[in-house]
Amino acid sequence: MNDRTGSDERQLDALLAACAGGDREAFRSLYRFGSPRLFGLLLRMLGRRDLAEDVLQEVFVTVWNRAGDFRSSRGSATTWLTSIARNRAIDALRKSSRRPLSAVEPDELPGRADPFGEVALDQSSARLGECLELLGDDYRHSLALAFFEGLSHSEIAERLGRPLGTVKSWIRRALESLRGCLEA
Repeated sequence: MNDRTGSDERQLDALLAACAGGDREAFRSLYRFGSPRLFGLLLRMLGRRDLAEDVLQEVFVTVWNRAGDFRSSRGSATTWLTSIARNRAIDALRKSSRRPLSAVEPDELPGRADPFGEVALDQSSARLGECLELLGDDYRHSLALAFFEGLSHSEIAERLGRPLGTVKSWIRRALESLRGCLEA
């Protein structure tokens, strides 16, 4: 983990602890810090800006109500927040008859309003793209099905016609490879 990532995680840990104590200013800071990344994830998963905005609101209501449940000993704050967002997005996809992002053409996506955030996102996205290219096709495809279509491991195994254990291994190894690549 690089220094910036570690610093960000410590900041998120502190903000979540303060939120658990009812600190509204900490919650505002947590929202300002975490919402751009979570919104990007939700927009990619849901493919609709209005739905992503609604789900983002649900995510932060959940965070406010469950901040005391977060334990840094069990995982990073980023992972905890992302899991909540991903689970809410999956719920929304199941409730909605709308198509997921994988069915949306890139020119159909709404533009972003923050040009500085766009530059940072472009740099992060470029690095992530480089790391994804290093993965094998099976690993990359499994990750895409899990994170962009919101499929469970068993749904991915069924779709790919592969054993469940194989799919779980592919996803775990892919995530480990990505982490190593992004931290390098």
